[in-house]
Amino acid sequence: MTVSSLAALPGLQPEARAVFADAVFTGAGLACERGGRRVFHGLSFHVCAGEALVLVGRNGSGKSSLLRLMAGLSRPAQGALTWNDGDIADDREAHHGRLHLIGHQDAIKPALTVRENLGFWARYRGGPGAPARIADALRAFALERLADLPARYLSQGQRRRLSLCRLLASPAQLWLLDEPRSGLDRAASESLDAVLARHRAAGGMAVVVLHGDDHPPAARVLDFDVSGTGARTDPC
Repeated sequence: MTVSSLAALPGLQPEARAVFADAVFTGAGLACERGGRRVFHGLSFHVCAGEALVLVGRNGSGKSSLLRLMAGLSRPAQGALTWNDGDIADDREAHHGRLHLIGHQDAIKPALTVRENLGFWARYRGGPGAPARIADALRAFALERLADLPARYLSQGQRRRLSLCRLLASPAQLWLLDEPRSGLDRAASESLDAVLARHRAAGGMAVVVLHGDDHPPAARVLDFDVSGTGARTDPC
């Protein structure tokens, strides 16, 4: 998939559009250790602009650990992670600025309203069009009617949707999502699929931990249960 304009996609305000440059995110010969135990080794991947990579495998195989490596929150025991041929360890601040990591913790401030929580993230990233991006995020995940409600009153599913709203309120090219469908009903899961498609159409990347076979269209798959030296995907 090539980088394209979002002009033809319905429901997106022009001020909220984000279009990303071509990029390649690569891991080569990665090994991860946790508590003195080797979690995985020999793992390699490539993700290009507009692509999705789905991580699959049994519990404890290292999928969440790989997301942390990809986010630069921990270092691989072996191997390297590069963005356009530059090691992400050389400029961690720049790497953190190009990604969102959404895991099992929701990173929501309960005393703030839904809108205020999104405003925090929009200001954190900066850039023009924050009100439009916030409005787009609320609409995408059907939280408009709850925008002025303190987050402490949200249900688990609503909190999950608010966490996912951050992806739209505060644009970043690389999305690292750990079981993002957890806590979502069918309608919210379909909204997530639409948001992922829109992100990829703009040249964004997504690395997603999922269970089952409900994968984004044309997604690469990295299977942690592959025998041998490690899982890998083909180059872009």
